[in-house]
Amino acid sequence: MDSRPLLLFDSGVGGLSVLAEVRKALPQAPIIYVADNGGFPYGTKSEAEIAARVPALLGRLAERYRPRLITIACNTASTIALAAVRAALDLPIVGTVPAIKPAAEASKTRVIGVLGTEATVRQPYVDDLSARFAADCTVLRHGSARLVELAEQSLRGEATADADYAEALAGLLAQPGGEAMDIVVLACTHFPLVADRLAAIAPRPLAFVDGAPGIARRIATLTRDQDWPVEPTGGSIVFTASLDIPTALVDSLAARGLPRIEQL
Repeated sequence: MDSRPLLLFDSGVGGLSVLAEVRKALPQAPIIYVADNGGFPYGTKSEAEIAARVPALLGRLAERYRPRLITIACNTASTIALAAVRAALDLPIVGTVPAIKPAAEASKTRVIGVLGTEATVRQPYVDDLSARFAADCTVLRHGSARLVELAEQSLRGEATADADYAEALAGLLAQPGGEAMDIVVLACTHFPLVADRLAAIAPRPLAFVDGAPGIARRIATLTRDQDWPVEPTGGSIVFTASLDIPTALVDSLAARGLPRIEQL
């Protein structure tokens, strides 16, 4: 039995959308989920701040938890700091990138939207993905810090207003060409947690895609020949700063296989 965990890292609870797919692919994998609430939110920070914080923090986490693999379950951190983390740590690092390729493959109208944080949608990495995989598409982008907050609030059991989701989606639909958009890339791991709300307020049917299934497949491939505990094990969630955790959030985390809560 190899008890080394998989470590999933995000600025908050958005990476739980990735965790759900990892659980399906590797149900016996021990999980350490890290929410960097001490640095939250990433999407409104500068590239320099994220590039300095993420590699240093992941270095501490790798030393403490000795994971077999780290997944940066955050589009913003991945598009800015993935290369630096891989250079600093001697273990497999899986990043998260906007699912532009599958969106372009599925789009009928050849107009796709990329809904992420402000920090993600402005990255040259998104330009490169669009040029490589969606050259014949119109790619609209919109950054929404508010949608990250809504996902966090929803998981805490707090009520959120339809108008806020409509405003985030309107950032794409109101752009020139937005009337033809048929697929939206959820380029922040928080956003799949509220995809049902986005779909419900959309003025017409839209498809939503994210990168979580591909991430889970990549993790399964990289760990294909490794041993796992015989029985599925519960995971832990680690917060990087003190946090007043409401009962609804404790219940949500336990329901996702994270019954143990720690502070770094």
